Amino acid sequence: YFQSASEQARDREAGVIPDLESYIALRRDTSGCKSTFALIEYANNLNIPDEVMEHPMIRSLDEACNDLVAWSNDLFSFNKEQAIGDTHNMIVVIMNGQGYDLQTAVDTVGELCRQSIDRFVQDWKNLPSWGPEIDRQVQIYTQGLADWIVGSLYWSYESERYFGKQGSEVTKSRVVNLLPPKV
Repeated sequence: YFQSASEQARDREAGVIPDLESYIALRRDTSGCKSTFALIEYANNLNIPDEVMEHPMIRSLDEACNDLVAWSNDLFSFNKEQAIGDTHNMIVVIMNGQGYDLQTAVDTVGELCRQSIDRFVQDWKNLPSWGPEIDRQVQIYTQGLADWIVGSLYWSYESERYFGKQGSEVTKSRVVNLLPPKV
């Protein structure tokens, strides 16, 4: 996390807009999700074996959750970030790399979010069995991931960080008026 956050800060300062593949790799680390996912296990007093946590399906669930939280955060934070000239956002990366206009880039990020949701749901449905006790713990862990997604969405609209006092209105209208760039 710290190495990626440092790289992100250097890129921001230098005005570097990474390509999409590089951005995704970096954003998966700067989202902060990976370190907090470990807290799900700790907070629920789970003892899931390493070989289960390293299983490709669990890894895929973690990644889908991380992607959804990070990509949706980029949607929510774009307005605030574009106003200060911050280019470290998936919308900017897609606009720059693909030559898309703002709405097409937003729609593209929205589609990536939808794909992350679909992947998460599909992986959750198709988890293998490791026996009753481990399955119970894995269910608690995966519910924690789902709760993290929902909590992130609620926080983004209700906290005033991204939409001020208009969070409730934005959830209904899906319209965000862009802030003017700061000079």
